[in-house]
Amino acid sequence: MKKVLAALLLLTIGACSNGTAARTNASTSKVHVVAAENFWGSLAAQLGGDRVDVASIIVNPDTDPHDYEPTPADGRKVASASFVIENGVGYDAWMDKLLSADPVKGRATLDVGKLVGKKEGDNPHRWYFPADVENVIKRITADLKRVDRKDASYFAQRYTDLEQNGLATYHRLLADIKTKYAGTPVGASESIFVGIAEATGLDLITPARYMTAISEGTDPTAQDKATVDRQIAQRELKVFVFNAQNSTPDVQALVDAAKRANIPTTTVTETLSPATASFEEWQSDELTVLRDALAKATGR
Repeated sequence: MKKVLAALLLLTIGACSNGTAARTNASTSKVHVVAAENFWGSLAAQLGGDRVDVASIIVNPDTDPHDYEPTPADGRKVASASFVIENGVGYDAWMDKLLSADPVKGRATLDVGKLVGKKEGDNPHRWYFPADVENVIKRITADLKRVDRKDASYFAQRYTDLEQNGLATYHRLLADIKTKYAGTPVGASESIFVGIAEATGLDLITPARYMTAISEGTDPTAQDKATVDRQIAQRELKVFVFNAQNSTPDVQALVDAAKRANIPTTTVTETLSPATASFEEWQSDELTVLRDALAKATGR
């Protein structure tokens, strides 16, 4: 990793030798935005419209952002960016290293975790917390206005369009699930689902320590594992949600057990699925499947 960062430092020094961030893409006059992950990149692209050029670093659904090692090409992207977005909360610490290797004057940066008051050790999956998503799109809009003042009114209109049109189905599905199924007991393989459960009022009964352990790739306690096994075997939950991008043998065993118990299962993913989807298409598809599973399980 140290060798990679050293190489990146040399590249970024060459790219920004005057110590000032490139304000726009020289060939298109667009604001150059780099997002650590494509879910934040999707929102930035929609808010910026044809006035921005957005590059996301994590786009492959098989890539684990926790363990990702940046490439020289990533370093060049960050070096030329006038606006950088990272998730923070320890999820993409490598982005902090890229920014530290290239401390450029005038570059706007957005650390989502800091924006919403979270620190390392808290749940890092902020894009699954609808209230945090709202805060992020407001901040992205404000930063774009600051970076490109001449297009401030354009960015304001893009924000309104995204809220009233783009995210309309996403908001409606969240509200529908809350209205019909708040209080319904559900389970999840890991903490990525906590934000949706909270926003919709679902009763997520899986032990928090178990979900955190699976998310962080550590072994859950025997007590927590026994609790999850019992909840499924005794059908104490109506739906079981698991991360399809982190389906370990232990998680797959839980999914199989849920199916044997006739408990509907649904999936979530860490990054856009498919990678060409927009944030709201991806989230709305997942929420639709969740709503249908709840309807099947409860008969309403």
